[in-house]
Amino acid sequence: MTRKQRRAAFIAVGLAILALAIGLVLYAMRDNIVFFHSPSDVVEREVPAGQRIRLGGLVEAGSVETLADGAARFAVTDMVETIRVSYRGILPDLFREGQGVVAEGVLLEDGSFAADTVLAKHDETYMPPEVVDALKRTGNWQGEGAEVSHSETYGQGAYP
Repeated sequence: MTRKQRRAAFIAVGLAILALAIGLVLYAMRDNIVFFHSPSDVVEREVPAGQRIRLGGLVEAGSVETLADGAARFAVTDMVETIRVSYRGILPDLFREGQGVVAEGVLLEDGSFAADTVLAKHDETYMPPEVVDALKRTGNWQGEGAEVSHSETYGQGAYP
């Protein structure tokens, strides 16, 4: 083998190892990636049952039920579609009807959502950008800058 052939073989083996490493990293991360969906997205895209997602929107007025065993049930809406959510645990202090919420969990066969994490907005002006975008797409955004994208509303560097 000449010097050029050895160099080409070395480069080819190096690229093959790099491609294999990238493939293994992506394969390992596939279960850790959780996509955000509004209730309308879940219905339109027909998200399969059992898939782990983040569901975001507003807590529907009159939908919150607290059960004796520590579980809670509520509905998340984007004013177009509504999905029932069940959650076992302590809800955040700022969780209440009409406020923005993001729940992480799995979609069940019956179309309801089993959450294992519930995040509520932290003050009167913050709402997760995904929720803002979903509400704007459906025409139900009532906050400041209702005609402005979330990047213009919140500005650069507003989120860590």
